[in-house]
Amino acid sequence: MKKVIATVALMLSASLVSATEIASVDTAFQLFGPNHQVIIERFDDPDVENASCFVSYAKTGGFGSNFGFTEDPSRFSIACRATGPVTITGDVPETMTEIFRRNSSVFFKNMRVSRMIDTETNVLVYLVWSTKLIDGSPYNAITAIAIDN
Repeated sequence: MKKVIATVALMLSASLVSATEIASVDTAFQLFGPNHQVIIERFDDPDVENASCFVSYAKTGGFGSNFGFTEDPSRFSIACRATGPVTITGDVPETMTEIFRRNSSVFFKNMRVSRMIDTETNVLVYLVWSTKLIDGSPYNAITAIAIDN
């Protein structure tokens, strides 16, 4: 039971990590509603000092996007960088931990970022991946940051 409560608390806290939009570019004109875009956002790892992640993702435009009825494609990229000396400030488990989530559709599709630690090389590994309610999604990308000793 404690494990379930901890997992739910972690999921709720992971969804609270906010991202800052850095820029966006239009990729296709839409006559009705916003254009299709690629959006670039930055978020900081809540448990690792001086670790910032930059995620780019495709955003579907058009009339339905005004009401949240469009599904964003599972196309994204991630680059995490040290913005100073990288030190772990929180409780970072050696297992995979979800640290960021963005809804990609009204029907339970999410873009997620998870963090793992490679203890042999002292490196943080970040994975961006997508979930879908039906049939899952194989799309993913990774990046890594060395931990300062």
